[in-house]
Amino acid sequence: MNNRRRIIVALGATVLGMPLSSFTQQSPGKIYRIGFLGPSSAANVVIRLDAFRAGLRDLGYVEGKNIFIEYRWAEGNADMLPALAAQLVGLKLDVICAQGPQATLAAKKASTKIPIVFVGIGDPVSSGIVASLARPGGNLTGLSNQAWDLTGKRLELLQQSAPRISSVAVLWNGTNQGSPKVVKEAEVAARALKLTLHPLEIRAAEGIDSALQAATKLRVDALMPLPDPFTTIHIKRVIEFAAKHRLPAIYPSSEFVDAGGLMSYAPNVADQFRRAAVFVDKILKGSKPDEIPVEQPTKFEIVINLKTAKTLGIQIPQSIIVRADKVIE
Repeated sequence: MNNRRRIIVALGATVLGMPLSSFTQQSPGKIYRIGFLGPSSAANVVIRLDAFRAGLRDLGYVEGKNIFIEYRWAEGNADMLPALAAQLVGLKLDVICAQGPQATLAAKKASTKIPIVFVGIGDPVSSGIVASLARPGGNLTGLSNQAWDLTGKRLELLQQSAPRISSVAVLWNGTNQGSPKVVKEAEVAARALKLTLHPLEIRAAEGIDSALQAATKLRVDALMPLPDPFTTIHIKRVIEFAAKHRLPAIYPSSEFVDAGGLMSYAPNVADQFRRAAVFVDKILKGSKPDEIPVEQPTKFEIVINLKTAKTLGIQIPQSIIVRADKVIE
């Protein structure tokens, strides 16, 4: 065997002995694999997903070119989340993006190694997701929609828009660990505004109808669903109920108003999902999740549907209309 052939054989043996990860790390055309775990369905969060993908594109990531996204949806059934999270972990992804506390906790239990970026969580500390906002710890970081005075401001805005209301039904998810705290905030705000609050707990998909029937029996004057993926998946049902019973309602995201709801006051959800792409980018470039502080919302928006207001016979004050970020006429 001449010297040239010996060199080729030696190189071949070396290459065959190298782990596949070595090729992946050295390859300039690496395709990153991202998982997305959602508690509802893709149809319910179109605006959010579009913002997430747009954020990734802005950072140079293109699906099918240098990233591949694996989506898993629980379709409103939280019991499915652990199995779906396990599926994603089995795919050996580079990072998982989880929406809401239940999906995030499922992902956290499924893996302590794969980096997880969460979005749409009210209080990630008390929910047991991170150790603190500044130092998340473990393999998680992300974006919180925590704003402690937001619930009271929603009730105040609802009362200013419909001064005749005296009682409000609050729809909340009993399986969401952060919801009890928000309910207490709502009760404090309601007392200050001299409103009677009726918290109606929902713990399963079929519970939405029972809660709405209870609201009918209580003869409430208004409706306020709390922020939660569970209420989002029932967006159509809740809006139809409010319209049928001519109830003014304030919602936890602009998507409800776009679908025909009266008004919303909330963090700019699309902005948060776009920001989630920045967190994913940092992790793909080598940052560790526990080194990236949890981000709190900085952009809030009031959205009003004047067409719905007219149908309900409500005259939204001009002082509120001029403050709105978006008005649907």
